Amino acid sequence: MSGREGILSPIVCTGLSWLCARKQPRVDGTLRVPGLHAPVEIIRDRWGVPHIYGQDMLDVVFGQGFAQAQDRLWQLDFQRRLASGRLAEVLGPAALPTDRLLRILGLRHVAEQEAELLAPEVRAELQAFADGVNACLASEPLPIEFTLLRYRPEPWTVTDTIAWPMMVYWNLSVNWEAELLRAQLAARLGPELAAELEPDYCSRWPCVVPPGADYAGLGREAQELAEQARALAGPPAQRGLGSNAWVVAGSRTASGMPLLANDLHQQMSIPSLWYENHLVAPGLNATGATFPGVYRLVVGHNGHVAWGFSNGFPDVQDLYIERLRHAPGRGPQYQYDGAWYDAPVRREEIRVRGKGVTVEEVVHTRHGPVINGLAPHATGSEPLALRWTCFEPGTMAQLIHDLSGAATCLALRAALRSWTGPSQNVVYADRAGNIAYSFPGRVPIRRQGDGRVPVPGWTGEYEWAGYIPFDELPHLYNPPQGYVASANNRPTAGDYPYPITCDYCSGDRAQRITEMIEACSAIDVAWAQRVQTDQVSPGARLVASYVGQLEVHDPELAPLVQMLHEWDGHLSAESPAAAIHEALVPRLATLMLRDRLGDLTERYTGKGPVPLLADGSLFGFRAWEWLQATLPDARSHWFDLGHGETRDEVLRLALAQAAADLRQQLGPDPHAWAWGKLHTLTYGHPLGQVGLLRRFFNRGPYPLGGDHTTVCATGCTFYDSGAGQAVIGPSYRFIVDMADPSGACSLLVPGTSGRPASPHYDDQVQAWLDGEYHPMLFAREDVEREAESRLVLVAE
Repeated sequence: MSGREGILSPIVCTGLSWLCARKQPRVDGTLRVPGLHAPVEIIRDRWGVPHIYGQDMLDVVFGQGFAQAQDRLWQLDFQRRLASGRLAEVLGPAALPTDRLLRILGLRHVAEQEAELLAPEVRAELQAFADGVNACLASEPLPIEFTLLRYRPEPWTVTDTIAWPMMVYWNLSVNWEAELLRAQLAARLGPELAAELEPDYCSRWPCVVPPGADYAGLGREAQELAEQARALAGPPAQRGLGSNAWVVAGSRTASGMPLLANDLHQQMSIPSLWYENHLVAPGLNATGATFPGVYRLVVGHNGHVAWGFSNGFPDVQDLYIERLRHAPGRGPQYQYDGAWYDAPVRREEIRVRGKGVTVEEVVHTRHGPVINGLAPHATGSEPLALRWTCFEPGTMAQLIHDLSGAATCLALRAALRSWTGPSQNVVYADRAGNIAYSFPGRVPIRRQGDGRVPVPGWTGEYEWAGYIPFDELPHLYNPPQGYVASANNRPTAGDYPYPITCDYCSGDRAQRITEMIEACSAIDVAWAQRVQTDQVSPGARLVASYVGQLEVHDPELAPLVQMLHEWDGHLSAESPAAAIHEALVPRLATLMLRDRLGDLTERYTGKGPVPLLADGSLFGFRAWEWLQATLPDARSHWFDLGHGETRDEVLRLALAQAAADLRQQLGPDPHAWAWGKLHTLTYGHPLGQVGLLRRFFNRGPYPLGGDHTTVCATGCTFYDSGAGQAVIGPSYRFIVDMADPSGACSLLVPGTSGRPASPHYDDQVQAWLDGEYHPMLFAREDVEREAESRLVLVAE
């Protein structure tokens, strides 16, 4: 911060705080609004969570829209503009690159198509939700962001509720950029050497569905098609950020009933990308979290069944190398199966505040939009079209409608048939004592290839032959081991007949969760809290075991080696050994890779190809896998830096470089080093990037433990993990013991409200840092006891 900013910032913050205080929504009393059938109560507890009671579901969803808009109206508007490519209308030219990318993808057009296909009961609820948002917009003061940016939001629509999840699905689908990098690595190194950079999935890491699961129900025709694809492409890769979702059977719990735990890892922002609420109507009592701008619940429980997710990273995207030409008088054409076809051109007009209109023309082939404009430096000159399952209209709004109404595991599995977004690892449990796991969603069956690299689009050989049937997707029901643990690790073992994905996270978190489950015979909620906040990394233990046995004669390195020798892999914020490990790993990887990979080193170690849409990459986990797989071989050629170096020589060199970095950053005494002095978390607001507004909107930095390999996953952008700034972490946690769903607990960080003057803007940060939770209030008497405010909406 400059000296001028330092002087002005307190003045600006005081003025903005005064303005915000005048713009707070009404949370007590009675308010007349149009569109209700009967009164709706919105009771907020002392954590700001709204508990919404009504006489029918349409009224409750109306109240949900109203409450969300009270707490998060600017976030709702910002997110729909982002997904629709309309930020530049209010933010000006700085947002134009983002808008261009989103217009190329055309997510808004898909949302409009989905809106046309909604079932009547779903459309009615989405309209009621929109009516609630608009009632708030018409009656409540606008948040401070609208004043600062000098605009007023448009009314909310049904399509808006569908559009933001489309953006979430894009963030959950990562294969397109992995395909680009694989092709570049193969061109740089040759296919054999490039293949070494994606080693087999580590044998000590668990799969979500263990080997030997019963796949006898798979259809013969689909099996044959999968075998044909496998024969042409070779065996699928066997390799292991996202979330943790796990469930244990009553045989392993203190209560004798199932226990489910879910923590959802997303960008750590303010306000949160999740919104916690409790909905009560005749026939429904459900609590949990949803995305701001989305109705009902995405995860949670309803007293009968609980459910949670972690990303499965399915391969639902393929890049096709296209042959295009411009025919005189006809425009662009693409070649397919020996013939030329007209390529539709979608004209996108982007309004830019103060600058008029910019036009983006998007060419489509039979496979999808040509996306070279997303990442020109990475895609090259050959036209690349993207096929993605989510470009086809789906039924995710129906799914969200059905999930919260399921009363058993079997009913919830039936609801999952509507899942058309990218596959998630879904764990669930019911009051009858059942636990289950499913991997729902559209996963392509490919005629040829396995989706790992771009393929010719003009031959017709690499088309999709449909999707894996729902009943043949991975599924477990009351598994014999008595638990299911998912942490974005590999979903299935090698005996599953379909290639599902080769882009997923390392198995460190899953390994640690499994270790802790296996070590406890009476699991309860308090124990589950310790698991969710655990900061031990099995992979860090492995690296430390090799560094800790080094022979060193440098007196400055010897104490560092001793610290790692004695270290248990606990990445606490106070740990000097954790700081040494985290500084060492990127140095070691760079030493081993830079001479061969050159400018692809950062991409391989986790830098995404598009800062705006894909800043990080799962390939950082491939590099982590590769490093762990290479360390046991002391004479691997990867350790040869040009003079026949061995593993221990390179480890000493990397340690010396890491030590120099740490002395520069933290001082000369290694015993005073601490990971949390480097590894910090700042909850950033979209407007907090502006100097004078940073102090007003943002919160932090806070010292932090853990990393992307610990159960308490606090990941950096992987390619510069030594820089320390955490960007992804557990933004929402909840734990439910099905013996007493009313005793569930949760935490939404940084807080429920997106209004800076609200006491619930950041009131859960310290609890999150301390590993604490609050009760997930469910019974009416508990809600009344903890009530902080009560607003009654009545019909005009």
